[in-house]
Amino acid sequence: MLWTKAFIPTLKENPAEAEIVSHKLMIRAGMMRKLGAGIYTYLPLGWRTIRKVEQIVREEMDRAGAQELLLPILSPAELWRESGRWDEYGKELMRLKDRHDREFALGPTHEEVITHTVRGEVRSYQELPLCLYQIQTKFRDEVRPRFGVMRGREFTMKDAYSFHRDEESLNDYYKVMNEAYSRIFTRCGLSFRAVLADPGIMGGEVSHEFMVLASSGETVVISCPNEECGYAATTDTAVGNPSIPTKLKEPMEQLREVHTPGQKTVEEVAAFLNVQPEKLIKTLIYNASGRRVAVLIRGDRDVNEAKLQKALRSHEVALADEETIKRVTGAPLGYAGPVKLAIPSGEIRVIADKLTIKGICNGVTGANKADYHLMGVCDERDFEVDEWHDLLIVREGDKCPQCGKPLTAYRGIEVGQIFKLGKKYSESMGATFSDKNGVAKPFIMGCYGIGVTRTAAAAIEQHHDENGIMWPMSIAPYRVEIIPMNVSDEASMKVAGELYRTLNEKGIEVLLDDRDERPGVKFKDADLIGIPLRVVVGPKGLAQGKIEIKYRGSKEVRLLDVSRAAEEIAAMVRGELEKLNPKSPACHTP
Repeated sequence: MLWTKAFIPTLKENPAEAEIVSHKLMIRAGMMRKLGAGIYTYLPLGWRTIRKVEQIVREEMDRAGAQELLLPILSPAELWRESGRWDEYGKELMRLKDRHDREFALGPTHEEVITHTVRGEVRSYQELPLCLYQIQTKFRDEVRPRFGVMRGREFTMKDAYSFHRDEESLNDYYKVMNEAYSRIFTRCGLSFRAVLADPGIMGGEVSHEFMVLASSGETVVISCPNEECGYAATTDTAVGNPSIPTKLKEPMEQLREVHTPGQKTVEEVAAFLNVQPEKLIKTLIYNASGRRVAVLIRGDRDVNEAKLQKALRSHEVALADEETIKRVTGAPLGYAGPVKLAIPSGEIRVIADKLTIKGICNGVTGANKADYHLMGVCDERDFEVDEWHDLLIVREGDKCPQCGKPLTAYRGIEVGQIFKLGKKYSESMGATFSDKNGVAKPFIMGCYGIGVTRTAAAAIEQHHDENGIMWPMSIAPYRVEIIPMNVSDEASMKVAGELYRTLNEKGIEVLLDDRDERPGVKFKDADLIGIPLRVVVGPKGLAQGKIEIKYRGSKEVRLLDVSRAAEEIAAMVRGELEKLNPKSPACHTP
């Protein structure tokens, strides 16, 4: 492609609304433009990269035995009601009505549609296992679209769904997909890690997220530094053992009420009473699908609302407002406690974090009346708990649940997630097959998603410098950029043109910057858009029969003979692609 014929509207300044690197650079490099909040038009450079990610995904899905189809974006509300997700999904589900007042959803994901498709066609166990996938636009009505395509309202996703006769078959294919995902992200040039994750609204018991390691990531990953252990999980699911201060293991004291005027927060109460924050028992009042719940956790720790939601089997949890807190506890915000809490209110259920509250003694908690706290509180003597759960947000330094080593934390960007759905959709939607005895049984299902546009953005988060993008060769919009130093120099343009034509004939994608601009402008734009291999053609080098080449981000400049330049450049490009695409394993059939 000739730059003068291309549509590459680069910008010198960062867009005001952009918060992270990928958002800034995708706008500045002319990859996309904002149409509305969380909605973007992909320009030619951006679309070329997205299509390359798609192609890698297709090749690895096909290798894993999956078959591509295309499902409707628009799906009837009846299907979502069958699965129960029409009400569960919440406000992120984009809903609309047609002229006949019938309700529809714009698909954020397609479990209901694929289950409906398969239940009408697959009858026998002999047709299983089966895996179907698509690459398609999805819609989610994000409450706060941000970070460019990282959290948009419209995005491109690959979603695959597998159907099995039993758990063993699903487990085997889950491993196949895990391997396929590892190959996809390796081929995209990403540093990543698969970690245990919360299935969330998708359902099922087991899920793994594929996290691209980046300081800008929204997700905190907790992992064990012991390579032999390998434990890793998002904070939504991570389990860790917090240290227990020795002072909490003292002889049991007498329960007593103390005056704490105006002291509401953990820090205020701890300082006022001269105790450790670890001795406080926080009592947080939550609304959970219309019910009130008191959640107990140690004063220095925080409640993991994803774990809480799962423990309560509720699709929504939220902290109660001050009026509700006063009504169910008898005290204003900051003075709630578990002692005699359930007796006066008669409507509240108490659940507690088993790792920090179970066995606590001589603790401090609210007295359920303004300006008073209780000291000497012990769980076995002074209050009752309806249910014990792991409700803790695990943090760096907690002990690994598998080997006991101190856990570490880092940030990541989720680019893919795989789920063992089990019977969640097949049972609720009546999707069955006949086993070898002729008995109708629900399909055992798996689900596997990849954010295609998010993967492109994640690559920028990992591969950039202060000057712009540094694309991995496999997903760069072009592999090579040729820069003639002076378009008025006939010899330079002749060599640049011949090299451009020869590389194209060899199947190498090339961008030729034929603009009548100063070299500094061209080099700045070249750094910004990040084409991996730069070729500079100028009178000084040509006087010696040479051209210059360098990799984006490298300081090393090589000189190539003009006569052999095309062959050597093509070999360099293919060599880089081979590094990212190691020898393929045998084809997997699900």
